[in-house]
Amino acid sequence: MRHPHTRTTRRRVAGALTAGLLCTAGLAAPAVAAPARHPVAAPSLADGLALTPPMGFNNWNSTHCRADFNEAMVKGIADLFVDKGLKDAGYQYVNLDDCWALPDRDANGKLVPDPARFPNGIKAVADYVHAKGLKLGIYTSAGIKTCNSAGFPGALGHEYSDAQQFADWGVDYLKYDNCNNLGVDAKLRYRTMRDALRATGRPIVYSICEWGENKPWEWAGDLGHLWRTTGDISDSWGSMLSILKQNLPLAPYAGPGHWNDPDMLEVGNGGMTDTEYRSHFSLWSVMAAPLLIGTDLRTASQATFDILDNKEVIAVDQDPLGKQGTVVSSTGGRWVVAKEMKDGSRAVALFNESGTAQRIATTASAVGLPDAPAYTLRDLWQHRSYNTAGTLAATVPAHGTVLLRVSADPDWATHPPAAELGLDGSPFVEAGTPAALTTNFTDLGRTPARRVSVSLTGPAGWTVRATSATTATVLTTGRSLRTGWTVNAPAGTPTGSYGLVLKASYRSPTGESVTSTLPLTATVVLPPPTGTSYLSDLPWLSATSGWGPVERDTSNGESAAGDGHPITLGGVVYAKGLGVHAESEVSFYTGKACGKVTADVGVDDEKGTKGTVAFEVWADGTKVASTGVLTNAQPAQPLTADVTGAQVVRLVVTDGGDGIDSDHADWADARLSC
Repeated sequence: MRHPHTRTTRRRVAGALTAGLLCTAGLAAPAVAAPARHPVAAPSLADGLALTPPMGFNNWNSTHCRADFNEAMVKGIADLFVDKGLKDAGYQYVNLDDCWALPDRDANGKLVPDPARFPNGIKAVADYVHAKGLKLGIYTSAGIKTCNSAGFPGALGHEYSDAQQFADWGVDYLKYDNCNNLGVDAKLRYRTMRDALRATGRPIVYSICEWGENKPWEWAGDLGHLWRTTGDISDSWGSMLSILKQNLPLAPYAGPGHWNDPDMLEVGNGGMTDTEYRSHFSLWSVMAAPLLIGTDLRTASQATFDILDNKEVIAVDQDPLGKQGTVVSSTGGRWVVAKEMKDGSRAVALFNESGTAQRIATTASAVGLPDAPAYTLRDLWQHRSYNTAGTLAATVPAHGTVLLRVSADPDWATHPPAAELGLDGSPFVEAGTPAALTTNFTDLGRTPARRVSVSLTGPAGWTVRATSATTATVLTTGRSLRTGWTVNAPAGTPTGSYGLVLKASYRSPTGESVTSTLPLTATVVLPPPTGTSYLSDLPWLSATSGWGPVERDTSNGESAAGDGHPITLGGVVYAKGLGVHAESEVSFYTGKACGKVTADVGVDDEKGTKGTVAFEVWADGTKVASTGVLTNAQPAQPLTADVTGAQVVRLVVTDGGDGIDSDHADWADARLSC
């Protein structure tokens, strides 16, 4: 991928230089890989620091090296930590990233804070932060320069002097990057700074930012308190998803004082929806990841604060047992991730990777809970408790996450029964033509749901009518109320997404009234054209790309629409097709009227020898064609998929298992036959 700012471009060059030097020395080049067959975590530091994942703020994701990164910003963030209750929620570190120093050391070899950014110096900022009961973090690199192209001084060869300077300023946290490292062994570089920090006598949390190049989870436990497992995150769905998939398998290496770090939070920076940001925050918490806010809180929305300040979700991240969540199941974009908690409960994330709402289900037994007559289920975003006979299920919106905390609680009967609201199929509507839908209300509880009533409402001007019963006197465990509906969008309604709301009310055996709502999306569509059409000429239902938008008839340019180049695979130029960047998903409405998708697929030539991707075609919930991992060295691969009877066809590109760097993928000459 072409990084959008100079710092990560420098990182990529530094990584290539390191790999080249290692190869020259006859050593294997570093690579991100899955954990060993029998993973064994390295011994952890016994200094009592970071016994739960660090929480705080880092400016980089919101400011990079711009002028608005300065003393006023840092103090303003500290003020907001207190004023907005974030300090009380557990956030404590206010961390400075790159660009805080001048490019040159002083005559004594000391680091010099940039007087334009920090006119009173770093110690004054630390004193201000400490006075509020917070802690200050700082940044440098385990190389001769930091990662920014301006060339700020790194700590390689200055470890003891710099560490002492940080301690004298009152620094409590060090992020130690990996740029411009001259090919010096990573373990040696990071060990030297560990020893230098120890020598200061000041307790300083040590964050190893090695990008996962040399699998630090296998060796950094007794060097630092946390280690980056991947390259930099960006404020996009594809980037967040790729990092999630790389970090999840590393659960055996995490624990109190030694954490996997999938990078800082992007919540609030504007590149994702609030639904996606809730998923981001939920999944980082289930993974026991550091929670370092990456947005400028001085301009953050209330929705952003509501996500970052959800104390029930934070409690999952900060659980003192220190277990990272593990994958219980993952099929068709439906993920179940469970985290063991100190009190014996389980935090359970039902995560929907796909672009359409899906039912995701598991059981109390599957997530590791003991047999019990029933369980207490707490929804950590709704902040409400229910009882369940053992089924954990929900209809989860596209890119959404339902986060539960489930326990074998003897007081389960004091809570009303859990109810699952759902919809059969996806609500696609052709304007002027009635569409048939079926909704479900299912009692998941051990106790009955009484006086059940459901309703479905649509946008103004739409007609929504029930065609079967909307009430039930009583529903016992596992029983459902299924209601048919006809939904009609007026003729001439523009294509696009429209909101429906399924609402249910019921009573518990004790008479407690419960109301549940499930927001749904109805999509007004056009029927697919008869014959063979280029997919790039057809409207899509949804389209996501790891960097930049999905492009029609050009490669992916990673930034604005239309910034790509002619699609080129193996020297062959294609006039038609879709250009994407992993992780990517593009979905099309086919209305059960189409039979075949064809394309030539591969990594676009514009990335040289870089990039690894895999292509998949899904017909509704079934994968009907795939390529396996492809590299830029391979010619275009022909791909044909039978999509007969599918209502929706999804074109998916994954990252090949090694992150999304340079993953420019082309669906060249992609066609749909109907």
